[in-house]
Amino acid sequence: MERREDLQTILAYLPLVVQDSSLSWPSSHLVEVLEALTKGPSHSRVDSGQTLSDSISDMRQSLSLTSHLSYSALQGYALFFDENMSKEESSRWFNEVLPAMACLLLRFPSLLELHYLNSDNIISGVETGLRVLSSNKAGIVFLSQVYICSLRKVSLQPEIFEMCLLFWLWQELIGALLSCSFFCLFPRGSNRLPNINFDKLFGNLISTGRNEHQENKIRCMTHYFQRLSSCIPSGFVSFERKNLSSVQDPSGLQTFPDEGFWSASTVNLCPVEVHTCGLIEDQTVEALEVDFANKYLGGGALRKGCVQEEIRFMINPELIAGMLFLPAMEVSEAIEVVGAERFSRYTGYSSSFRFAGDYIDTKERDVFGRRKARIIAIDALRHPGISQYKPECLLREAKKALCGFLHVCKNQCIDHEDGVGVATGNWGCGAYGGDPEIKSFLQWIAVSQARRPFMSYYTFGFDALHNLNQVTELVIAKGWTVGDVWKKLVEYSNQRLRSSKKRREPKVGLFDWLISTSSA
Repeated sequence: MERREDLQTILAYLPLVVQDSSLSWPSSHLVEVLEALTKGPSHSRVDSGQTLSDSISDMRQSLSLTSHLSYSALQGYALFFDENMSKEESSRWFNEVLPAMACLLLRFPSLLELHYLNSDNIISGVETGLRVLSSNKAGIVFLSQVYICSLRKVSLQPEIFEMCLLFWLWQELIGALLSCSFFCLFPRGSNRLPNINFDKLFGNLISTGRNEHQENKIRCMTHYFQRLSSCIPSGFVSFERKNLSSVQDPSGLQTFPDEGFWSASTVNLCPVEVHTCGLIEDQTVEALEVDFANKYLGGGALRKGCVQEEIRFMINPELIAGMLFLPAMEVSEAIEVVGAERFSRYTGYSSSFRFAGDYIDTKERDVFGRRKARIIAIDALRHPGISQYKPECLLREAKKALCGFLHVCKNQCIDHEDGVGVATGNWGCGAYGGDPEIKSFLQWIAVSQARRPFMSYYTFGFDALHNLNQVTELVIAKGWTVGDVWKKLVEYSNQRLRSSKKRREPKVGLFDWLISTSSA
């Protein structure tokens, strides 16, 4: 194992070591603690939040972890399990759930080792072992386990994956990874990787005072572990880093998606379905479901954030595993996750977010055992202000969206994309301060340019988008292409930039401007 270059790139970010050519826990004391936990409170003496926090501290010391836990983290664990849980819930947690998590952790080295033993035999000629891949670096990783033997060996040429990085995880292995996160066992360094331990998630229960939405985020996670303790899912989840270095122009040549590319596009616009109510994650027709992401995957999911991306990571907690090995996204990158199962229902948003019970995911699985849930993480400009109307900002957002929506791994043995549209909404708006009218049209041309068959747009009740359906129907009726809409966006944005210098001139929104100029 020690000779594997792929393992060496990520070993520093794992709590394991290589001993005698095998992966193992570095501390015999840690193994003893885990073995005691598997036998329940009568052996481990861990039967409360306080004793759990003591056990976490003990395990971290046995690993000689140099990074400090978040302020008040251990107090947060004690508070949640001693005061926020009912006696019935607490009894089940310490007698059933915690022992099951400890069992997973004892098996973690063998689960990961078996992944490496199988990784060379999945795709002929392509390296697939788990490793940290820096931005703009091509490659493919399959993280899987026992049932990988039932998958047929796929013979592909390496160049097929020139623009994408795929990570495959078996759901049991994901459970082991997230159990490590719960016990705060991951060492973290730089390499632009987000924090994956749960210390800040629990610590914010204390540092921010009585915080119901934070408590309910944790309830989503404890519910996931409860489900895991009763039945471990046997499917797969794939993580793909998508890099848009070039795209095909109308003549068939590869070109960089610059302003000239967009203005020259003759691609027809796809149909738009406008939903004034409902949620992206409840989309019934198979589609790419957009995650309004931070450039660091997960954003504030494991801190105190509780908006669109963070909520998605709580109800589909297997998404968190990607935070282990996917560094921050660059301008021309997106991340696609296929197969993450949903475990929780919820109500509310931000401070009103509440866990609302169990959710049974009924989405079908593909031939690789992945749920047909496709989540696309794309990060928008943050607080761009008037700059969002500048050509370079329009181009940045269009390119980012296209990267997310384009199927860059073109091998049909891996996936079939026919009929898969895009479900999205007010990407980069709200807290990020983007113009929802501009953003909706930038996404529309990106969806169309990616040859997706439709865009389902969820307005979340934004007043500015009350006539989105009317405007998209008008544009389609006029027979405009992607290039036509791009030119209109540039023309309108130039006017907004000029009017910003004349503070007395009223601001006219894109939609009203399109309606007035189209009828003139």
